[in-house]
Amino acid sequence: MEERKAAGLLWTDTDDYLDEQARAKSLMHEFNHLHPSMKERSVELVKEIFGSVGDTVWVNPPITLARGKTVTIGRFVYINSNLTLVDDWYITIGSGVLISPNVTIITCGHPVHRDLRQHGEMYCFPVTIEDWVWIGSNAIILPGVTIGEGSVIGAGSIVTKDIPKNVVAFGNPCRVIREITEEDKIYYYKNRPVDAEWLAKN
Repeated sequence: MEERKAAGLLWTDTDDYLDEQARAKSLMHEFNHLHPSMKERSVELVKEIFGSVGDTVWVNPPITLARGKTVTIGRFVYINSNLTLVDDWYITIGSGVLISPNVTIITCGHPVHRDLRQHGEMYCFPVTIEDWVWIGSNAIILPGVTIGEGSVIGAGSIVTKDIPKNVVAFGNPCRVIREITEEDKIYYYKNRPVDAEWLAKN
């Protein structure tokens, strides 16, 4: 079935897959129910759950996922609460990524016609979130999507196709609204200028 997933073909659950999923859900349950003071165990569990995790990664509970080991996370990543990963196939999260609350990332889908999903048939395509992307609250990223380096996905967006690098994109379906420019270094929010002196100290 893994070969079928890699080829983008239809597949169904196997006993091995269900065993892997049970292990992931057990770790997920422990992570989601940790006391906030147990920061060291939280970091340990994140490294156990996911395929690989870089330095300085923080994940806020709760999370929902299927496999965990199909997900790689780069360095300096912050993931806010209620991340849902339909991670039957590979999800790559680059370095410097910010993920806001209630984001859903999906690698898996089902055929539209009911006759083609009588036994739970599915297909999978990988999702890639490149370095320094910011994903707004309640965004949904669908199978096969790549979000380019440095781009911002607005809150509530449904991302159905690739987004190029260094753009602001939002909507349903998500579309490019504008490029990110040097002016965005001057104004951090609407007409509010950056305090360059303060920024230099941090």
